[in-house]
Formats: sequence, C-alpha cells, structure tokens
Amino acid sequence: MSHRIPTNPDTEQMIRVDQAGEFGATRIYAGQLAVMGDRHPLSPEIAHMAAQEEGHRAKFDALMARRGVRPTVLQPFWSVAGYALGAGTALLGPEAAMACTAAVEEEIDLHYSAQLDELAEADADPELSAMIEEFREDERAHRDAALAAGAEKAPAYPLLSGAIRLGCRVAIKLAERV
Repeated sequence: MSHRIPTNPDTEQMIRVDQAGEFGATRIYAGQLAVMGDRHPLSPEIAHMAAQEEGHRAKFDALMARRGVRPTVLQPFWSVAGYALGAGTALLGPEAAMACTAAVEEEIDLHYSAQLDELAEADADPELSAMIEEFREDERAHRDAALAAGAEKAPAYPLLSGAIRLGCRVAIKLAERV
C-alpha cells in the first residue's frame, strides 16, 4: 500500500509546471545535441547540462508520483516544441544554441525565485523549497556557462533571447492551467 503525501493546489501546480519545465529542458538539449553531434567543442558542456536537467526531471517525477500530482496534458507538445527549439537554435549556430540556453535559464531562475518567495511567505513545503533552491543554482550555472560560451554573440541576440524568454513565460502559464 503506497502512502500519498497530501499536497495543496498551489504546490501541486508548482510541481506540475516545474516537472514540465525540466522535461522541456531535456528536450531542448536533446535537439541541440542532435544537430551539433558529439564532436563539437560545446557538446560536452551541453551533455553535462542535459544530464543535470534529466536528474531534476527524475526527482520531480518521483515527487509527483509520491504526492499524486498529475502531469500537464501538454507534455507531448513540450516534447516536440523543446526538441524543435533546441535543434532550430543549434542550426543557427553554436552561439544561438547558447543564446537559447541563456534565455531559458534566465526565465527559469526568475520563475524558481518567485516560487521560493511564495513558499517562504506561506512557510510551506520545505521539501519542495529545497529541491527548487538546489535546481535554481544549477540553472544559474547553465545560464552563466552559456553566456561565457558566446550566447550574446548570436545573430539578433536581443530578439532571439526575448522571443525565447516570452515563449518560456507562456509555457509556464499554460502548464499551470492544464
């Protein structure tokens, strides 16, 4: 007999959207690596980030199972969209792939920080808070690595970054609702 840990609607929503985001990140990196291959100088760094995102996703998957939180119904869409975003930016060049990573991770940093503030205000869910705090640090490191690898040298960087960040905000809002 399994024990289901009760979760309130606000934390259920957080877990659902965060798992969807980590899943989407794994798909972005899969798309980048499919285009760049394993011989590109940035491939080991991308593979390392992908492995960390896979670890995050696995921990959210386990948390969802323990707490009986349903995944977003948009997961198949995130799979295709994430892969397409990763592959598409990699096709534009390594700087564009890094611009994608920097933009996504910047939004996730903001998203995770807002969630941590909300959880701290409510003095709620120390387990979820600890996970988010740990993962936020990894996301910040990914952003910093992408910037150091030339993200800002991508063609039309401000436009590319802005469009990707907007897409992330839309994806977060959608995953919160469905």
